[in-house]
Amino acid sequence: MLKSVFVLFCWAVIASTALAAQDAPAQKKMQRARWEGEVVRNSPDKSTLTVRKVGSSDERTVHYDSATRWVSQEHGSKNVNNIDPTQVKDGDRVIARGVWDNGVLYATLISKRLSHSQ
Repeated sequence: MLKSVFVLFCWAVIASTALAAQDAPAQKKMQRARWEGEVVRNSPDKSTLTVRKVGSSDERTVHYDSATRWVSQEHGSKNVNNIDPTQVKDGDRVIARGVWDNGVLYATLISKRLSHSQ
């Protein structure tokens, strides 16, 4: 009897380990992320921004939706202002935070960076 319980326990451990291993690729695929740069293209009809890393030719697509929070903040300031997506234009510097999925950042927060003169 004790041997049967032990064998069942071992099988349960093996099965749970196998299930956890199947979930691992999905967890690695969807990582929390941050992308910072200059808006090259704003496509409101597609709900995307194309953002180029400053000083580089590396561009990423940032997808947003109605749940995305939009803010603006002056460099070095703790004061954060809520804005709407229409206030972000081509050439603006932004920081986008969200989740990567197949090379696209699905943003939960987009922060427009303001210079001291704005």
